[in-house]
Amino acid sequence: MIPNFADRFDGISGSAIREIFKLIARPGVISFAGGNPSPKALPDDLVGEIAAKVIKEDGKRILQYGATEGYPPFLESLSNYLKNKHAFDLSNNLVLPTTGSTQGMDLLCKALINPGDVIITENPTFLGNMQAMRLYQAKLVGVDCDNDGIIIDELEAAIKKYKPKMLYIIPTFQNPGGTTLSLERRKKIVALAEEYGFIVAEDDPYGDLRFSGESLPTIKSFDKTGNVVYLGSFSKIISPGMRVGYMVGENTIIRKCTIGKQSSDLHTANLTQAIVDKFLRENLLDDLIEKIKEDYSIKMQTMLDALKDFPEGTKYTKPEGGMFIFVKLPQGLNATELLNTAVSNNVAYVPGTHFYTDGGRENTLRLNFTNSDIDTIKTGMAKIAEIFKDNNGGK
Repeated sequence: MIPNFADRFDGISGSAIREIFKLIARPGVISFAGGNPSPKALPDDLVGEIAAKVIKEDGKRILQYGATEGYPPFLESLSNYLKNKHAFDLSNNLVLPTTGSTQGMDLLCKALINPGDVIITENPTFLGNMQAMRLYQAKLVGVDCDNDGIIIDELEAAIKKYKPKMLYIIPTFQNPGGTTLSLERRKKIVALAEEYGFIVAEDDPYGDLRFSGESLPTIKSFDKTGNVVYLGSFSKIISPGMRVGYMVGENTIIRKCTIGKQSSDLHTANLTQAIVDKFLRENLLDDLIEKIKEDYSIKMQTMLDALKDFPEGTKYTKPEGGMFIFVKLPQGLNATELLNTAVSNNVAYVPGTHFYTDGGRENTLRLNFTNSDIDTIKTGMAKIAEIFKDNNGGK
C-alpha cells in the first residue's frame, strides 16, 4: 500500500547532491561535488582523547537525558566564545545548541513559516536549506548576487513586492558562490529588516575559513532590534559527523525554537556538546583552524590555477576563503548534461542549476576544493577541462 503523503512533500525530492553521491560511489571517482572537510583536517585522535576525558569527568550526566537548552558547561563556554568572538549582546538573546546548523534553519522555519509565506534567498543559495524551506511550504524568491554578495537594490525591490517573512543569507564565503557580503551591505540588510519587519537568518558555517583579506563583522553584530538570528556550526572546523551547531537570537524566537526542538530530537547529544566544550575551554580551536586554513588555501589556489585551462569565456569566483568555487561556462555548454560524461571519466561536480530557486543557468557548476589532495585536484580538473573543451569546439 502507498499512503497518501502530506501535502508538504508535494514536489519535494531528495537532495541533488546526495543523488550525485550515489552516481560516484564507486572507487576511483574524483569528486568535487560534496562539501566535506579534508579527511586530514579531522582531529580524530584529539577527539578520542577528549571523549575519554569528558566521560571520566562527567560520564553519568553526559550519558543521561539532557536539557533541550543544552549541556550546561557547553552553553556557558559557547556563550563566552560568542561574546568574545563576535561581540554578541546576550542580554536579550539566547543561545541554543542544535544538531548541526541545518537543524537551526529547520527550527526557525518550524517556528515562523506558514504555508505560502515568502522567504527571500540569495540566488544561488545552499541547496540543503532550500529543501528545508520548501518542506514548510514557503514560497522562495531568489535575488541575484554579484562579487559583493546579494544586490541590495534588487533585494529591496523584492522586499517591497513580496513582503517576506524571512531573508536567508550566507554572507561569508557563500555556498555555492564563494562570495562575501560587503560591510556596507551587511549594515543595509539590518536596516531593511528593521524597516520592513522581517527576520534575517544569517548562516555562517564558513566564517572561520578565511585565507586572505580582512574579517568582517557578522550581520548579527549590528542587530539592535532582534531581527537577526545567527546560525553557527563546528562542522567545518572540528567534525561534521559530530553534528554540533547553534543558533543565537532574540529570546522569544529561541524559546519557540526550543519547543520545536523538543519534538524533533529532545536535545543535541550531550557527548558531542561536551567534546566541543573542551575545545573551547582549553583553547584548542585556534591552532586547528590555522592548520586547516593553510591546507585549504593551497588547494583553492591549485583549483583556481587549473580553471585557467577551462574553455575561453569561462568565469569563476575567486574567494578569500571557504570551501567552494562557482563557475559559469560559456553559453551553449550545459554542465548538467555533461555531468554523466564527467562521471564516466571518473570525475564529478555539482551542476549549478540545483542551487537556484528557479532552476536554469545550466552552464554553471560548483566545485569543492577541500576534500581532495593537490595531485587529485590537478588530475580531476584537467579531466573536466578536457570534457568542456571537447564540447565547445576544442576552445
